Amino acid sequence: MRSHRSSGRPVVRAALATSAAAWLWSGAAGADERRHEAQAVPTRHAPHPSEEESFAQAPVLERAELVRQVLARNPSLEAARLAWQSALSRAPQQTALEDPMLSYSIAPLSIASPVRFGQVVELSQQLPFPGKRGLRGEMALAEAEVMREDLEELRLRLALMVSTLFDDVFVVHRALGITHEHLQLLEQLKQSAEAQYVVGRASQQDPLRAEVELSEVLREQVALESERERLRAQLNGLLHRLPQAPLPPPPTDLAMPEEEPGPSEALQDLALRQRPELEGLRARLGGREAAVRLAHRDSYPDVRVMGSYNSMWMDTAHQFMAGVSINVPLDFGKREAAVREAETNLQRVRIEEKHLINDIRVEVEQARTRLVEARKVVDLFRERLVPASRDEVAAARAGFESGKNSFQSLLEAERSMRSVELRAQTALADVQRRQAELDRATGNTPGLPREGATR
Repeated sequence: MRSHRSSGRPVVRAALATSAAAWLWSGAAGADERRHEAQAVPTRHAPHPSEEESFAQAPVLERAELVRQVLARNPSLEAARLAWQSALSRAPQQTALEDPMLSYSIAPLSIASPVRFGQVVELSQQLPFPGKRGLRGEMALAEAEVMREDLEELRLRLALMVSTLFDDVFVVHRALGITHEHLQLLEQLKQSAEAQYVVGRASQQDPLRAEVELSEVLREQVALESERERLRAQLNGLLHRLPQAPLPPPPTDLAMPEEEPGPSEALQDLALRQRPELEGLRARLGGREAAVRLAHRDSYPDVRVMGSYNSMWMDTAHQFMAGVSINVPLDFGKREAAVREAETNLQRVRIEEKHLINDIRVEVEQARTRLVEARKVVDLFRERLVPASRDEVAAARAGFESGKNSFQSLLEAERSMRSVELRAQTALADVQRRQAELDRATGNTPGLPREGATR
């Protein structure tokens, strides 16, 4: 009996020794794993039905609310978020130990033999060299960070698209209003031409010219109405709604940004701090640096610890075994090639970072220049072109009614004024488009007000 009690102690000691070795070997990687699991993964909440109803029944379509609704509803963002969440789940897998191996074998001839029944039970655990698991976890987390920045980049691109579509809707809406006003004006001019023809001051062609111009404007109106429906369907698609679902009308005017764009150098520095593409590339850079360190560490051997019981030993003290085995990394050429590959990939990402920084600076400068130009064009339309075109129509109309100029000159003046008014609304929308592009270039969300600014 005494021998049986003492025989259990080596089993306990062997198991404790194996467990302690595994715990100590994996401690650093386990700490990294716990730190990574603490990262919060935001969840997407679908808009409440009351929010959807208030959005659809609002008196005016607002840019910021439209952008918020699209960012909350669009399935592309949800798919990208799930891809990021999936990538985050790879880190615990990369830092985890391999499953322990349990093996059992018997001596078949001892089953029916009068000798002792022969059996062997062995439990083993593979332990990578310290640091390898942590480096694999860093690489996995770097890839997850790249996915997160891809999500943010998609969010900015989607917001830019929505903000631009909002401006397109505004232009079409204002063009329809201007077209309606000019249809009324052309009706008046047609009546004036008919009156002048009756008293012999105009030819028979003048009312016909007015009718042709009216028909042309009506054709433009049909095209604008079709464009309005197309834009509505596109916006509803981004909102994950039915294409024919109603949307509030856009505002009748767009406010010009009060402040001029900041200095180019300050905007470039802001972009280099905020652009998700650069953050994603730097995450890749961190992953490549970890890959280089892992390639160097692969030259160190891994360890396998084991504990076993073998009933075929007559001496009880020899029946219980604990042991360690390591791999011997003799193929130095293979590991040197792996290090060169990792270092080459790291150098390539560093070069990409330099190119991206240069591209971001150029993009910011170009966006700022286009915004400054668009603001000047709006001022030109407001202060000179629109007033001059209206004065031209008034002068041509007075001249026609007094018999000093032809009806064709009046129609050309009206056509010119209509074109100027339409281009003035496009120019006003272009300011908002250029502002959205600058926001995107600096890493801000297009269409949403920034802190301390109103749009």
